[in-house]
Amino acid sequence: MISFGEVAKHGRGWLPVIGVNALIGSAVTLALPTVLGRSVDSIVAGTGYTRWLVVAAALIGLGIAASIVDAFAGAACVAETTAWLRHRLVRHVVRGGPGGTRDFETGDLVTRVSANATDAAQAGPALVTAIAAIAPPLGSLVLLAVIDPWLAAAFFGGVLLVILVLWTFAKRTADVSLAYQETQGRIAALLSESLTGIRTITAAGTTEREERRILGLLPELHRNGVVTWRILARSGAQAAVVGPLVLVAVLAVGGLQLVAGNITAGELFAASQYAVLGAGLGNLTGVLGELARAKAGVQRSAEVIAVEPVAHGTLTLPAGPGQLTFDGVSVVADGNVLLDNVNLDLPGGITIAVVGPSGAGKSVLAAVAARLRDPSTGQVSLDGVPLQAVSRRALRSAVGCAFERPQLVGRTVGEAIDPHAVSPIRTLAAARATHAHDFVSRLPDGYFTSLRKAPMSGGERQRLGLARAWSAGRLLVLDDATSSLDTATERQISRTLTEDRHHRTRLIVTHRPATAARADLVLWLDHGQVQAIAPHADLWHNTSYRAVFG
Repeated sequence: MISFGEVAKHGRGWLPVIGVNALIGSAVTLALPTVLGRSVDSIVAGTGYTRWLVVAAALIGLGIAASIVDAFAGAACVAETTAWLRHRLVRHVVRGGPGGTRDFETGDLVTRVSANATDAAQAGPALVTAIAAIAPPLGSLVLLAVIDPWLAAAFFGGVLLVILVLWTFAKRTADVSLAYQETQGRIAALLSESLTGIRTITAAGTTEREERRILGLLPELHRNGVVTWRILARSGAQAAVVGPLVLVAVLAVGGLQLVAGNITAGELFAASQYAVLGAGLGNLTGVLGELARAKAGVQRSAEVIAVEPVAHGTLTLPAGPGQLTFDGVSVVADGNVLLDNVNLDLPGGITIAVVGPSGAGKSVLAAVAARLRDPSTGQVSLDGVPLQAVSRRALRSAVGCAFERPQLVGRTVGEAIDPHAVSPIRTLAAARATHAHDFVSRLPDGYFTSLRKAPMSGGERQRLGLARAWSAGRLLVLDDATSSLDTATERQISRTLTEDRHHRTRLIVTHRPATAARADLVLWLDHGQVQAIAPHADLWHNTSYRAVFG
């Protein structure tokens, strides 16, 4: 979990600098009216004013230097805190696995990690600035009391009204800032979803409808923005009215005290400057707005951090053939039973084809076998060790996964095959085994071709996905990972899998009868339950089994 205080404190290296400069600025702000007042009295007296003018110039120079340092420290603090928070969010999202991101749309997650993290990083500097802004009015109250108690009384009454305006503004703007950020996230989620399916949208001729769907939230965003500006405008107008009242009250009382001979002209000048400081509290609406946005940003970041990451054990896998065991495994999501009390003991080193109609639970079973999601009840073991007890490194070294639509990561095609860049020889071996080398070698820069610029068909992407999974030492889980391949290439890769010289266990989700026929065993699923497990030839006599392949 993450809190506003934790984010604010993370800038601890810069916050003292910001705080010290804020104090210096406050001290200069408070000292300058008194020094200028003394200068006025000295000018009236006709003597000693040079010394006070030099002190005033020195204070002004010190204030300018403090402002420059404060601007640099504030920017550096926000930058470092943003980087820390983004790193933590990205690490948490990645380590959370598919289950950790299931409750968030992709675009919304991107908004939380990018824009909202920047808003949250303002917490420390904005908080220090808000606290430091209290010093000048408090100091003004004390110094006015020193000059004349009646001046302090007039000042205090006006400042209370300003504080009331600020309190109302802070209370109203917090909820609106959160609503605005949430709407931004929803728009980003819809846009991300549409960009993913842009070819389908274009082909279906639904571009205008998609535009309306994405931009349909703009009125809501507009309403939240208008409410924010109305609150800001109302508070600004109130402060604009109350602020001058403070100045008028102090000047009126000061004028009476000057006529009565209780204060000097210089003291009246100083009092007027202190009254301006009190009236300037109304300008804190900007700082309070930053605090509200920071609070909303922290809350949206905290919702991501609150998702429990996938916990891994510390065990390594003993030597073994890759025996896969399902012990009472059930998976329930949103009230739907995806797998129902699956009990299996699959021998190691063989090819198992997983077949079944759409919605049978094939992909869920594959995900559970690879520990891309955990079962609701029961457990899965690899060579006698529960997957949840295996360390992350040992698990990902032993188990490789390839999917129907692989997401390729890395700067180059070679990195997409071997993200860790362990060995060019291993990369080449994996590419040759999965017949990816055939097209990679024809690319302009071969394995060093930019992944973003490499022209690839769906089948070629699948071959790269297979190559990436090929280095697994114990278990290969292929979820419809050859569906986009042409028949000849699919036959070649199937032969490579079934004749795997590494003797790994191959769990292959497929819709092709030829792939099932080449497997050692076929696992037939329907409605999350195991219907049978036997060789394809034995099951082919069953009309319901044949119906699975259409």
